[in-house]
Amino acid sequence: MHKILLTGSSGFIGSNILNSFSKDFKFYILVRKKPLRRYSKNKNIKVIRFKNYNSLNSKLKKIKVNTVIHCATHYIKDHKFQDIEKLCYSNLVFGNVILENLTKLKASKFINFSTVWEDANAKKDNIENLYSAYKKSFSTILGFYKKILKKVNFYELMVFDTFGNYDQRKKIIHALKINYLKNKSTNIISKNLHMNLLNISDIIDAVSLILKKNVPPKRYSIVNNLNLKIFDLVKIFNNQSKKKLKVKWLSNQFIKYKIYPYDKLSGWKPRNSSVRDIINYIKT
Repeated sequence: MHKILLTGSSGFIGSNILNSFSKDFKFYILVRKKPLRRYSKNKNIKVIRFKNYNSLNSKLKKIKVNTVIHCATHYIKDHKFQDIEKLCYSNLVFGNVILENLTKLKASKFINFSTVWEDANAKKDNIENLYSAYKKSFSTILGFYKKILKKVNFYELMVFDTFGNYDQRKKIIHALKINYLKNKSTNIISKNLHMNLLNISDIIDAVSLILKKNVPPKRYSIVNNLNLKIFDLVKIFNNQSKKKLKVKWLSNQFIKYKIYPYDKLSGWKPRNSSVRDIINYIKT
């Protein structure tokens, strides 16, 4: 059975990967806190608890896997001084400990999730904030291990805005969903906000391709083909529904972000990220 070491299993992307593949693959998940109960009965999920990075280093030496999927991250849009330590350890040190153990892990694939904000507004190395600076720094670290670990295929999946199952983040689509169910209003920064929104199920499809096919190792753009104006989404939703989305538009500022043209993953395209898919997600 294919064995996978997964970081960030409690996060949005990681939890969806675990729920999508744990029937077919054996997972080792790294946690500091007690894992969710729903994982305790799954024989394909082995929980590895660690207290610090020294103990993690020791425990990684005892595991053998085919693939590492690195989803763990700590996101802060606008940081404060007290955020620096956690940003550094979560986005740099944690992943570096795993990279240092790839040879002992016997992994042949390393899949890393990063953000298009490394190259904000489609400008190379145009770092948006400190969070994306750390993600860019980790990409540089990856470059070093690519040179010395010739037997490992490294994949970087660059993502933008996402939505879907198990989402607990403070994102616009999730906020619209929660407030719609509660019949409450949602504040949105502008009537002219455009977003590139991708369903988590489409990200799962991209991961599946890399796990199951002979995909060339490189950096890939995993984004939607559609840049959606949120005002239009709300308008379409309300035209089709008896119960309306309540929105307070805070400005008319034009906001639209360009995405750097990374390589496209061959055989992959968004299948579940249309306007209809977003509307269905909000309603259910």
